[in-house]
Amino acid sequence: MKRLLLLLARWGYGFEAYQTASLKSPGPVLLIPNHASWLDWFFLWLVLDADWKFVTSSTTAQTSWLHRKIMINRRTFPIDTASPYAVKRMAEFLNGGGRLVLFAEGRLSRTGTLMKLFDGTGFLLHRTPSKVITCYLRGVKRLPFSPNKEQHLWFPKVTAHFSDLLTPPKHHDVSTSIARTRMTTWLRDQMVEQQFAIEMEFGPKTVPEAVAETAEMFPKRTILQDATLTELSYRKLLVGVRVLADRLANAPGGGSRAATADSVAARQSPPRIGLLLPNVNAMPVSIMAAWCLGKVPAVLNFSTGPAVMLQCCQLAGLRQVITSRLFVEKARLNLKPLEEAGIQFLYLEDVRKGISKGQKLAALFRSFFGLRSWFMAPMTFNLAPDLTAVVLFTSGSEGVPKGVELTHRNLLANIRQMLAITDMQDTDRMFNCLPLFHSFGLTVGAFLPLVRGMFCFVYPSPLHYRMVPAALYDRDCSVLLATNTFLNGYARRAHPYDFRSMRYLFAAAEKVQQTTYDTWAQKFGVRILEGYGATECSPCVSVCTPLTPKHGSAGRMIPGMEWKVEPVEGVGAEAPGSGGAEEKGSQQELSPAPQPPSSPASATGRLLVRGPNVMKGYLNPDANAKFQALGGWYDTGDIVRIDDDKFVHILGRLKRFAKISGEMVSLTAVEDALAGAFKDEFGARCETAVVAVPDEDKGERLIAIANEPKLTLDHLRTAIKAKGLTNLCVPKEIKSVKEIPKLGTGKVNHRELLALVKEAPNQP
Repeated sequence: MKRLLLLLARWGYGFEAYQTASLKSPGPVLLIPNHASWLDWFFLWLVLDADWKFVTSSTTAQTSWLHRKIMINRRTFPIDTASPYAVKRMAEFLNGGGRLVLFAEGRLSRTGTLMKLFDGTGFLLHRTPSKVITCYLRGVKRLPFSPNKEQHLWFPKVTAHFSDLLTPPKHHDVSTSIARTRMTTWLRDQMVEQQFAIEMEFGPKTVPEAVAETAEMFPKRTILQDATLTELSYRKLLVGVRVLADRLANAPGGGSRAATADSVAARQSPPRIGLLLPNVNAMPVSIMAAWCLGKVPAVLNFSTGPAVMLQCCQLAGLRQVITSRLFVEKARLNLKPLEEAGIQFLYLEDVRKGISKGQKLAALFRSFFGLRSWFMAPMTFNLAPDLTAVVLFTSGSEGVPKGVELTHRNLLANIRQMLAITDMQDTDRMFNCLPLFHSFGLTVGAFLPLVRGMFCFVYPSPLHYRMVPAALYDRDCSVLLATNTFLNGYARRAHPYDFRSMRYLFAAAEKVQQTTYDTWAQKFGVRILEGYGATECSPCVSVCTPLTPKHGSAGRMIPGMEWKVEPVEGVGAEAPGSGGAEEKGSQQELSPAPQPPSSPASATGRLLVRGPNVMKGYLNPDANAKFQALGGWYDTGDIVRIDDDKFVHILGRLKRFAKISGEMVSLTAVEDALAGAFKDEFGARCETAVVAVPDEDKGERLIAIANEPKLTLDHLRTAIKAKGLTNLCVPKEIKSVKEIPKLGTGKVNHRELLALVKEAPNQP
């Protein structure tokens, strides 16, 4: 019977089981799978020996005759889940050399993803000598027998992936309660890491292939919408990409396809094409059209001005840039320096004029005969996981922007890392107003929804502080990406009910200030989930989630990431202005995640990271040589404190530390102390920033810059002392400016700020 059912499972669901050798290990062993459907036990039963027993609920078994038949028999281990002796019975069975299958989530997943694990599992690992095998049942969330909100399919592909035999770490020097919590967290980390690794190994290898796979399942699903309220379904999106690519290939000077089966050199080093567009539907369409042409899109930051854009074009070797006449006119962009440098602009309005209705209808008709294969046909020979997918330029807050090459593997890894630790669902709706030249806005805000199958609303500017909350409310969006600066702007203008549908509010790019947390919690009832990353990391490195929050931190490292901390002279957890003393009181204790041997239990210093999401390299030869010399490690240049529970606390950039009288002072911590401190007296629009300049007596001194001319040094001194910082953190001067200079991502432009310091008048 089992052989017959196995054949039927392979025929109906394409079922395969991988790495089943570990299932032959003698007891005591715990097999821990994810639990997303009523048929999970069936797929496991097909590959397990007869002595494996499934832990079931004797209470649930009494609900019907069918439940009793399935849940109470010689292959099950019924327990009373309400009894305190249930775990003891399982422990006795394991101590006797038994082998148990335990769904540690304790219930069917309502999200389709891994939910919390009950710590009774941690107790079993702590009190018994059991080994562990984790299992990832891939595809079961799409079964009709799943209680989640995902769109179900009658016959999705289902596979079972088993881990090696794992030996849980032992905790002899802590209480049973702490040990149980740590073991449970260790187990969940193992399951998350496994799921991420399996998706990387068995999932699509390039971004367009991943988008096409989801599109083939749900071609009619509305996936993209912009401020014009133009909607694109998956089918319309892919048809638009193909039509645009074909037209660009035939445009005068526009660029025939760069790579064919006979052009190996072009495939290994494809040419680049620039993109200069706002957040509109045409932006992701143009990026994917460039891939169809065998070209690498280089996304230009239009907020930097023509001089910096020209530098970026020259660094990337761009000869052509795709843009829009309407956008250039409305944004008042000066493209003359770029045109004089010989850069050709391809205007989408002109390209569209050359596309006939017949071409659109013909492409739409062909898409009905295998959407995925038809869409991927032009890319068969010019895409590979380790080829550059996009070139982004760093923010330039402290220097000239550097061209960062991110591969398809980098982008997909970061998308899957985020999906592995969150429970984003088909029903979630992304609101993305972060510019797509920003890596957070591009990877998480645009391509994560396209790969996952979520609706995404792209809004042209994060600076529309009144319109963004209204648009988010109107579109019923549940996921928002923002920065501290933008969140403060929205909070001033939004109605308390505007964010009623919010499930995830991710904030990154700059440190979230305490006043921002308080405002959003009190006014909107929304918890900000702070994250940390860099363009070079595609960009996410760590993030807080509803399952693993820690106020004041930037979350735990995402799966697949290695990290190490190099000590920096004069910088420690208790360095003046580092925030170490204040952060000691972080409110939630969680257990450590597994880290490589080079990663200490806790440390403070300069952070280096390595993982599948870390960039291919820089376009700048000197910067790239330094990166390659590190053997895959990326030096973030940030000073962090990683606590015993593996949460990352950002103390500031190394360049944003000042050495005063031999002590290292974090300028970021000083700015955090001043943030919101003068709201009652001068209003919410009062902003401050801090820079350091050379000083003959003490090495360096701090200068505060404010957009409020009435602000005095006494105000600063009082605010800084109220935060418990030392006198070394008090600025010696204060200068007044009309507006604190910002980058397009919302960060303070410290390079421009230093220039303003020389011009701004001193305040008394």
